[in-house]
Amino acid sequence: MTSVLVLNGPNLGRLGSREPDVYGALDHAGLTVAIAEWAAALGLSAEVRQSDDEAELVHWLHEAVDGRRDVVLNPAAFTHYSYALRDAAAQVTTSGLRLIEVHLTNPATRERFRHNSVIGGVATGTVAGFGTDSYRLALSALAQA
Repeated sequence: MTSVLVLNGPNLGRLGSREPDVYGALDHAGLTVAIAEWAAALGLSAEVRQSDDEAELVHWLHEAVDGRRDVVLNPAAFTHYSYALRDAAAQVTTSGLRLIEVHLTNPATRERFRHNSVIGGVATGTVAGFGTDSYRLALSALAQA
């Protein structure tokens, strides 16, 4: 069974209580369960991690490269300015692995500062705007190849 690393950035640990009208009512624990179920249905296994720490996310991307694991990444606020995360994400894709950038909302329809992604240019693909289904769609894309 192919193992996928699902990484969630800052504030995603607050899902369910942080602006549920924007990010939905499902909490991070519930999202983790849903991701595991979607992955299993697709013949994948998914390990879900969340950190508010940029350095930890970079380390986990390095771990994905070393362990030869594809990645689903919701960089959250780091999407817009973390060149360290961008460079670590590039190591995933340049090593022949796939990295799908995921967003619960569509950043292009939100505040102007959210329109730019430094991750998108090095990602295999981006899924945004479908709420938690964005993760399901990303896993489906990884299962297809």
